[in-house]
Amino acid sequence: MRTVTVVGASLAGLYAARELRAQGFDGRLVIVGDEPHRPYDRPPLSKDFLSGKAQESDLALSDDAETLELGAEWIFGVRARGLDARGRIVLLEDGRTVSTDGLVIATGARARRLPGPTPAGVHTLRTLDEARALRADLLRGPQRVVVIGGGFIGAETASSCVALGHDVTVVEAAPLPMLPQLGPDMAAVCSTLHERGGATLLTGTGVAALEGNPSVTGVRLADGRVLPADVVVVGIGAVPNTEWLAGSTLALHDGVLCDDGCVTALPHVVAVGDVARVAGARAEHWTSATAQPRVAVRNLLAGRTVEHARPLPYFWSDQYGSRIQFAGRRREGDVPRIVEGTIEEGSFLALYEREGRTTAALAMNRPRPFTRVRRELSRAETQSTAPAVAAGPVAAAL
Repeated sequence: MRTVTVVGASLAGLYAARELRAQGFDGRLVIVGDEPHRPYDRPPLSKDFLSGKAQESDLALSDDAETLELGAEWIFGVRARGLDARGRIVLLEDGRTVSTDGLVIATGARARRLPGPTPAGVHTLRTLDEARALRADLLRGPQRVVVIGGGFIGAETASSCVALGHDVTVVEAAPLPMLPQLGPDMAAVCSTLHERGGATLLTGTGVAALEGNPSVTGVRLADGRVLPADVVVVGIGAVPNTEWLAGSTLALHDGVLCDDGCVTALPHVVAVGDVARVAGARAEHWTSATAQPRVAVRNLLAGRTVEHARPLPYFWSDQYGSRIQFAGRRREGDVPRIVEGTIEEGSFLALYEREGRTTAALAMNRPRPFTRVRRELSRAETQSTAPAVAAGPVAAAL
């Protein structure tokens, strides 16, 4: 390959560029990013950046020395608008085209929005520009903040807003926040952090509409209640950025469909990070964005799938002064058991078990024992997983 193009200049895209050089690719490297910013770290946006503990310079994922060492052509502030996969041409919104021999798709995902008009004071939190706008509203003095969605982004944002002195209500449509990830028992435990931290949690009801024009004044719930609001944060999930690939020969279904080596139906095209649906699953976690590029790049340079990407799922969340960590593959029916600490003291390690075998682990403020269990889970999975290319979903969608 003489030219490889990485579309997406965030975490997964940067890691892919690093891997290309580390694995010996010395040709032309083009990196396209739709934001005007150099690669930055997103997890702090809902935590330290929002609360003012971190500045924009603290978010940088690379420095000038590494940028120079990569020897890449950076194209910032320009979206990709199309892909001629057979002709191996990336089309950009400003009219330019990039001819390429290999392509890494790392376009990530964007925040899902509520239907209908969006009054001033309503925010999503996924990008640096969105975080800037939200922080500006929060620094105007005490506000009535309603956070829609009790997942990790919503909970972390609520925690930061409470720390800044705002009156915060979290609205979650499900019976409990983080129910799919943690299961009912542990989701119930973690949901108590809101009340203990100083926020109000409302569950089991959705949002019917936002009230106010031109600025938001309230959130009308599906059960008829209206919550007064000066600031609203919508944290109801994300949508993979695949629209620019419509009309290409790639298979798309809630992401770019890949085999378990991050390879699409075209061997010169791989996908990584939040946009990639690898072997039937799309994982919006920091660890996926950093682990997948190594395997994807190796397969891209080999021209076929020679290595498989199946990292143990892992995520963490900082809420109200507590750190929640989870690793493993929990399924319905797995039973959590506290093996260290207690729920009452707010520091514990729980193991999920199925038929006498540990399948996952959850810790609150127990980083060291959690790290040990996570390593054991990862080692056990590596030993028990036979390599196999899961190409079925890709082929079926073509």
